[in-house]
Amino acid sequence: MRFEILTLFPEIFDSFLGSGLLSKAQTSGVIELERVSPRDFATDKHRSVDDAPYGGGSGMVMRPEPLMAALEALDAARAGAPTRRVLLTPQGAPFTQASAQRLSREPCLTLVCGRYEGVDERVRARMHEELSLGDFVLLGGEVAAMAVLEAVARLLPGVLGNSASVEDESHVAGLLEYPQYTRPAEYRGDAVPAVLLSGDHGAIARWRRTQSLLRTRARRPDLWEALDLGPEDQSLLADLKREEN
Repeated sequence: MRFEILTLFPEIFDSFLGSGLLSKAQTSGVIELERVSPRDFATDKHRSVDDAPYGGGSGMVMRPEPLMAALEALDAARAGAPTRRVLLTPQGAPFTQASAQRLSREPCLTLVCGRYEGVDERVRARMHEELSLGDFVLLGGEVAAMAVLEAVARLLPGVLGNSASVEDESHVAGLLEYPQYTRPAEYRGDAVPAVLLSGDHGAIARWRRTQSLLRTRARRPDLWEALDLGPEDQSLLADLKREEN
């Protein structure tokens, strides 16, 4: 899969892309990455990419010409092959695990990092979608682009050493993940739940599912309200209630 990052600060991504699993994924050819700065497409001697907003107001707005020239240069480099243009902005739709799964099926993803007061509306009109990490404002879209890139890339075959890791984790099925434990079996008086040491895979699976349900209900009532619990989940919760009583 190809990722294209349009940013005024391509150097921000050096360490992020040059280490860990993303670096290995590039070396193995699982993912391809291209970084482009709109400043390279500015036409004045100052290489300006922003200007004051029409109508007045504080801050600066990213100009359409350098941004669109950079996007069109990326299109030309792909020889017109399709991509999905995504603007990272606080005004975008919430980025979720479902978003990552959907985007991982694209052949190419172009992540556009806004700065200042945002981008000219005529650029926004040429995006396929807008995404946000949440209801807060960053200095620019670079951190959001990193989050989207990593969340999408880790779903691609060959990026994670264990492909099953992406199938049983928080948000994949609308639930938070169950508690995890490793050695030692006891640490500072806290013991690993006995069921995890039992070797009974059926009991372990039921315990983990119950814990996911309980954790989601306690920590994310918004997710809990959206769940449509099946008979097995209802039975697990009923069994737990009987044990508590």
